[in-house]
Amino acid sequence: MASTLALLALLQLALFSSVTSVCSRPPITDGIDELALKRVYEAGEAVTLSCEQGYTPSTLNPRRITCTATGEWTQSDLACSPKMCPIPRPLRPLAMGRTEAPYKSVLKFTCDDGYVMLGANESRCLPDGNWSNPPPLCKAVNCPLPKPPMGGKIVHNKAITGNTVQYGHSWTYECNPPKAPSHERGSCMADGTATEPPVCQGTPCPIPTGIPNGFITFAVMRKHGYKEKVKYGCVDHYVLDGDAEIQCQNTGNWSSKPVCRAPCTVGIKRGRIFYNSQKLWIADLKPNRVLHGEHVAFYCLNKADRCGYPVASTCRDGNLPIPECFEGVHLSVSIILSTGYFIDVRN
Repeated sequence: MASTLALLALLQLALFSSVTSVCSRPPITDGIDELALKRVYEAGEAVTLSCEQGYTPSTLNPRRITCTATGEWTQSDLACSPKMCPIPRPLRPLAMGRTEAPYKSVLKFTCDDGYVMLGANESRCLPDGNWSNPPPLCKAVNCPLPKPPMGGKIVHNKAITGNTVQYGHSWTYECNPPKAPSHERGSCMADGTATEPPVCQGTPCPIPTGIPNGFITFAVMRKHGYKEKVKYGCVDHYVLDGDAEIQCQNTGNWSSKPVCRAPCTVGIKRGRIFYNSQKLWIADLKPNRVLHGEHVAFYCLNKADRCGYPVASTCRDGNLPIPECFEGVHLSVSIILSTGYFIDVRN
């Protein structure tokens, strides 16, 4: 009976030992080859860890780990780093400063509108550090030669050869005078079609009208045809603002007319200004006139430092603002010396 109990105790101990002295699959990190690993190992079994294809080991020799009697694995310092593929130089401006990409990375390529791709639309970083495909080329689409308008012609921006033009190529439509094209510009578009030709139509512009404080120079008062021009000028002391010439457009309207801007008067009675590279008393400005766009510097007084300083103002169509620092000063005579000091003589 005693021998039977001893045998049962040994069997239970053996059963307990067999249950606890096993190890599950070793813990692995990215890049470690796990295809040859089993799900369960007995105590004492050893496993050699290695990096899978496309990864570089951190140690020169393979690392062996052993399943211990406690059901745990011995430590391993093996780490696997992915191999890197150099980013092709033409693509680096798009890679935000990166010059290489890790194994398994994928480059996807697209072309802008108006271009077709020649080559693969993606490339993968392979285990050997090379890309599966080279970068593709993006080639501009071709359009058939554009058709000229009936009663007109096409003027290309640059010389053409063959019977096609590339995306982005543009041209101008012209009609036989005095007719005008319904639209003036055409181009090869992204879908591979060329702009349809315009209609040549007779759309004259009305008799040109004058502008305030200005006049039309050397023009016959009649209706004008497409692209005909009229030139304007201003009366004395007024300044022309805008293009002097206007042109009859294909819509039957004139381009924008210029404006004659009025001169200004310096609105102070006493004081000193800097105008036309000269320092002047306002009484010596004869006539009291500043043209539109011209600059005048008013001398203000700094009482603390006992000196004068200039503040600029600009004539804008008859209005010359007086600087705020000059307000009240014009009630006195300010004599500004060549040394920069002033004598303030009150009335």
